[in-house]
Parts: sequence; structure tokens; C-alpha cells
Amino acid sequence: MYRYVIKRVLLAILTVFIVSAITFFGMNAIPGGPFSSEKAPSAEVKAALEARYNLDKPVPEQFVIYMGNFLRGDLGVSLKTGRNISTVIGESFPISARLGGCAVLLAAFTGLVLGSIAALKRNSIIDRIIIFFTTFATAAPSFVLGTILLYVFCIKLGWAPVWSPDNPHYVLPIIALSMYPMAYITRLTKTSMLDALGQDYVRTANAKGVSGVKVIFKHALRNAVIPVITYVGPMTAYILTGSLVIENIFTIGGLGSKFVDSITNRDYTLIMGTTIFLATLMVTVNLITDLIYKVVDPRIKLD
Repeated sequence: MYRYVIKRVLLAILTVFIVSAITFFGMNAIPGGPFSSEKAPSAEVKAALEARYNLDKPVPEQFVIYMGNFLRGDLGVSLKTGRNISTVIGESFPISARLGGCAVLLAAFTGLVLGSIAALKRNSIIDRIIIFFTTFATAAPSFVLGTILLYVFCIKLGWAPVWSPDNPHYVLPIIALSMYPMAYITRLTKTSMLDALGQDYVRTANAKGVSGVKVIFKHALRNAVIPVITYVGPMTAYILTGSLVIENIFTIGGLGSKFVDSITNRDYTLIMGTTIFLATLMVTVNLITDLIYKVVDPRIKLD
């Protein structure tokens, strides 16, 4: 297992490096630059700014300089605001993490419960209601659902306040962000649970007189949850790194919003800093997911 972890860590480092290289050379290949949109900068001022941030050097040399600074823990400063990139990420990511973490917990818990109920009440009216609800949640994009929730509950009914840094209200953004993964987990849990309930070990447990609750939670659900874990790992990384649409709809100042602004403003250092941070988060969550497999089912071999 230790060899597997070391191999995955090395692969993760390589992945982050490749993502960083693609991002760096891709953003420099687009015409223009971070100072092109400023109001009539003089040639001298523009040249001085480019020299200060090493933008006057060839792109490969810029990349080597940036990665050298990154390995020393220096992500640089924003080309637009002059703020340290580490500070920007440190202030913005906790907001995104709180929003995404709550959405992950809500989606996973609700999906497991509804999926188990749908499997145990197969072909009943309860099963049909759950399937209808999950089909609707799957078909509705998060940005459409978020807009509807904002319009109905904030503007029309006034039941929830519009986002404010002094009085944050996470309920509506969490619901909008968790609906699709919750629906997918529900359907995945139902399918896995039906398969597990038809296995020989479940029939044997029932024949031995094991209580129904113990059969469901100790035998059926424990084996049915493995495919769910396969989805929850990447889903967690996706929600934590991809909540930028919901953050923009509800004007939440999280890392997703900062990432969108950095692309719009051609803020190279902020683009690179957030890209490396989010890529690292993605590969870390995937590694943790693989290790959870071993905890849930010790029979799984990690090679």
C-alpha cells in the first residue's frame, strides 16, 4: 500500500506540472496581455510593468522562473491588485470549501437515504416519486436551479436574504449545488443496492435469521456504497473546484469567482496560482478516494 501511495503522489506531482505547463503556455498564446486593457498606458510604463513581472522575457524562460518561484513557495502577486496570491487563495477558498463541503455532505447523505429507500420499496409509489424527483434534478442545470431559487425565495418571497459578506446565507447555494450529484447518487445507490440485495450472502444472512436492519446496513449497503464512493471522490473535487457558476449567481466571493475574474482580467499570476491550487486539490481528493476503498472493503488490493 505504501508503494501505491508513493506512486500516486509522484503521478499527482507530474499531473499538476503538466496542467501548469498547459495553462501557462495556453494563456500566453492568446493575443494581448494583462496590461493591454489599461487606459492608454504609455510605452515606457507598459515596458516597466512587463520588466517588473518578467513578461518581457521569452515564454519558456517565464515558465522556468515561475516554477522556480513556486517551488520556493512563492506564488507571486496579482498583476492587477498587487495582492499576494497566497493571501487571495487563503481568504477565498474557505468560502468555497464551506459551500462545497456542505453540498457534498447533503448530496451524499440524501442520495444514500433516498437510493436505499427506492431499492427497498421497488416499484412502489415511493419509488416512483423518488425517481421522478431525481430525474427532474438531473435535467435541471445548477445555474438554472440557482437562478430560480434566487428569484423565488430571495426576490419574490423574501424568505432568504441575498448574499452578504456580513450575513452569509448558504442554504440556497448549497441546495443548487447539491441537487444534481444528489440525484445521481440516489440512482447509483438504488442500482447498487438492488444488485447487492440479490447476492448469495444477503440470502444466506436472511436464511440465518439475521435482522433486516443488520442485513441492509452491514451487508447490502456496505457493498453497495463502493460504486458511490467511486463517484463521490471526483464529485467532491468537482464541487469544490467548479462552483464558480453558483458563486457568480449568488455573488459569493469564493475562489471560483476570483478565478473567473482572473481570466477576464488576464491576471496571469492569479490564473496560475488558482489553477495549481485547484489541480492539487483535485488529485489529492482522488488519492483519498482510492484509500477509502481499502477502508470500506479490505478485500480491495491497491497495486
